[in-house]
Amino acid sequence: MGSSRDIAIGPVAVVSLLLGTLLRAEIDPNTSPDEYLRLAFTATFFAGITEAALGFFRLGFLIDFLSHAAVVGFMGGAAITIALQQLKGFLGIKKFTKKTDIISVLESVFKAAHHGWNWQTILIGASFLTFLLTSKIIGKKSKKLFWVPAIAPLISVIVSTFFVYITRADKQGVQIVKHLDQGINPSSFHLIYFTGDNLAKGIRIGVVAGMVALTEAVAIGRTFAAMKDYQIDGNKEMVALGMMNVVGSMSSCYVATGSFSRSAVNFMAGCQTAVSNIIMSIVVLLTLLFLTPLFKYTPNAILAAIIINAVIPLIDIQAAILIFKVDKLDFIACIGAFFGVIFVSVEIGLLIAVSISFAKILLQVTRPRTAVLGNIPRTSVYRNIQQYPEATMVPGVLTIRVDSAIYFSNSNYVRERIQRWLHEEEEKVKAASLPRIQFLIIEMSPVTDIDTSGIHALEDLYKSLQKRDIQLILANPGPLVIGKLHLSHFADMLGQDNIYLTVADAVEACCPKLSNEV
Repeated sequence: MGSSRDIAIGPVAVVSLLLGTLLRAEIDPNTSPDEYLRLAFTATFFAGITEAALGFFRLGFLIDFLSHAAVVGFMGGAAITIALQQLKGFLGIKKFTKKTDIISVLESVFKAAHHGWNWQTILIGASFLTFLLTSKIIGKKSKKLFWVPAIAPLISVIVSTFFVYITRADKQGVQIVKHLDQGINPSSFHLIYFTGDNLAKGIRIGVVAGMVALTEAVAIGRTFAAMKDYQIDGNKEMVALGMMNVVGSMSSCYVATGSFSRSAVNFMAGCQTAVSNIIMSIVVLLTLLFLTPLFKYTPNAILAAIIINAVIPLIDIQAAILIFKVDKLDFIACIGAFFGVIFVSVEIGLLIAVSISFAKILLQVTRPRTAVLGNIPRTSVYRNIQQYPEATMVPGVLTIRVDSAIYFSNSNYVRERIQRWLHEEEEKVKAASLPRIQFLIIEMSPVTDIDTSGIHALEDLYKSLQKRDIQLILANPGPLVIGKLHLSHFADMLGQDNIYLTVADAVEACCPKLSNEV
């Protein structure tokens, strides 16, 4: 149902651990395994509903509220949280905290240091984590060896399972997977909560997991589409992912999404269509039917090592440094999301990321940029005098550009900012004994729209300028804007002869009047 040809669908480390963390915060899987399972299916169902609804109603733009900076911080925090959770399996700890914040996890780890760590487990985990990291370095150094990091986890599982089996390390305290049910899981539609207290929990967890899964899948789809120079339909992708998770929740599956590592292998292997996902599904089916008994002696430490290896690339320090250099407000969103995840919870981190990103949008909308324009010598071009120091202002004329649509949210700010520019310029010309400001030109080409509040702001500005014997002039208003100015009769109030096509035309019309007065 999707439009991406390269994306490989399945369970991924980030979403899996995120879902597990959120579920464990509500229900203990050891004491209430049935309820835990039912809540997982419920969360998956509502994750699918969320994703499909966003695509069906073409609300994919909501994902864009998660800015790149916020995603970098959120993913980095989630990676650290997930990696810390794996210390239970990596160190062989039996009693471990259910909380996800870094303080609780580290406290639990160090409390178990004297009697809860198992050296055989640590040896297995550390050895294979080193192998996995080394294989990743090999894959990066040579494109021809891209398959090495791809098969390294499978080799690790096979070798570690064989090692534990022949040495019976499980007798020495090494925790193993033990029994895995063989075959295909049954229908789970009847297990989904549609009433009761767990319904609200399932919806909340599902929305969070679904949004994170969606963000990852769409980002991966766009990345590989750009490499092959084709377009993907974001709304189609959302509907496809949503329907997949809805159906999955009814057949004993939990939230799945696009996997970057699997998609990279898919891409490098030369896949051309989504049929590669069908082949992958068949292989998984055969594994479920015939190979599950082979995983009985797989040590938990190797699974922890694989997950730690998978989440390390999510901590993108270089991206964070670049964000800091480019945009300090973006960096605040990045750091806010990061610390929210590691010190409180994944949900709070996601909320902080969205809130700061949304606050940035509101700040930019309510506080649009304005600039004083000057003439580039020997041209009819007018540019920002701060950007072009050689640009000179025309005596008696102040030209200001508004770089945003003028709405109720920013109309008063725009009017006050223009008046402030005017006041500052009047003080300057008075101090330099230059001709007073007689014309105020507003360059309106960046003003894509205006509402009634914006028009009222212009009317107030016009009346204020009249009292000071300064003429307001508009330059190059767009078709939508000029249409509204005519409908509101502001154009008639201002005078048709005070609306010009360009700033140069407006200045040329003003200058003869100035010269006549002189």
